[in-house]
Amino acid sequence: MAPPKTPSLRLWRNARLATLAAPGLGVVEKGAVAARDGIIVYAGPEADLPADIARAEVTDCEGRWITPGLVDCHTHLIYAGNRAHEFELRLAGASYEEIARAGGGIVSSVKNLRAASEQDLVAQALPRLAALIAEGATTVEVKSGYGLDYDNERKSLRAARTLGERRPVTIKTTFLGAHAVPPEANKDSAAHIARVVEMMPRIAAEGLIDAVDAFCEGIGFSPAETRQVFDMAKSLGLPVKLHADQLSNLHGAALTAEYRGLSADHLEHTDDAGAAAMSKAGTVAVLLPGAYYFIRETKLPPLDLFRKHGVALALATDCNPGTAPLTSLLLTMNMAATLFRMTVDECIAGVTREGAKALGMGQEAGTLEPGKWADLAIWNIERPAELVYRMGFNPLHARVWKGQ
Repeated sequence: MAPPKTPSLRLWRNARLATLAAPGLGVVEKGAVAARDGIIVYAGPEADLPADIARAEVTDCEGRWITPGLVDCHTHLIYAGNRAHEFELRLAGASYEEIARAGGGIVSSVKNLRAASEQDLVAQALPRLAALIAEGATTVEVKSGYGLDYDNERKSLRAARTLGERRPVTIKTTFLGAHAVPPEANKDSAAHIARVVEMMPRIAAEGLIDAVDAFCEGIGFSPAETRQVFDMAKSLGLPVKLHADQLSNLHGAALTAEYRGLSADHLEHTDDAGAAAMSKAGTVAVLLPGAYYFIRETKLPPLDLFRKHGVALALATDCNPGTAPLTSLLLTMNMAATLFRMTVDECIAGVTREGAKALGMGQEAGTLEPGKWADLAIWNIERPAELVYRMGFNPLHARVWKGQ
């Protein structure tokens, strides 16, 4: 959706800012944010406002906090139906891998998506997107990966693009054709990868792909197969990211770093060499505590290694029908703090500054700085820790997307 006509100059004053533009939260007491044509032109102490901004349309924030709009950098928002029955199976003792090998898991979502029309997919995804927007999300990544053939992967990505036309939010699309082996491939992962590589240029030619992802795992695709997907992405000029090291250590983090990937995601089993490689490549670690919680994982991601090597830490919902039916970045932050022992500053940066970096949008979004989109979340809170501390409570006062 294109932002509606906005006043050429807008000012939000009498606010406390968490700009995320400096180490920590970049707090500014008695701050203000000004935007012209949807782009921030000033963010800092109100006392230092340039004189020409006095002519702006003014919003008095009455002492509220302003953060950058939230960024959900890993979702599978486009899917059909649900997998509540698998949830029941897990409660009865079945593992994620057992369900997948028995024809459940991703393959069951493939059947549902293929039976749905593009319009059905949009209609089912809109309430999920609405929940994210209602908590201050201004940018959301959406993966394909439940179609697994040309027509249905294309349908999924078209539906994702439509979400951004229907609602005031920035949608970034990721092609995940290498998510699972579809039933018609008869467990022949190599043949499916060949088809994925063949379909990528055609879908990319339509402008439907912002990045390319794969599931590098024992129940997914090998590192060698993942390389084929990444090589094609590289030839098309598309950045890569990876579902890496979630259930075992296939050195997916290091593989992603080798291709200077935007992010490696999940990462419970990543080792020191993988963390070091990510740091050197500038690859963001996207942690997904909702999936960790939902499938009752016990192996914690190696936060100490990521901190030691200075790897940027992002957080995301991983919204999907099987392992993280989660549409709350606020709850995601609480889970990250409680389960992973991430700090308040790390959590808030993870759904703003670092989430934007994980989408290759570090120059456009994620902080309150001149030159970036005026994507703001205005909160009824006394201190930023409340965004991480509270559960089942939404203190959003107002949300601004591209100045409106």
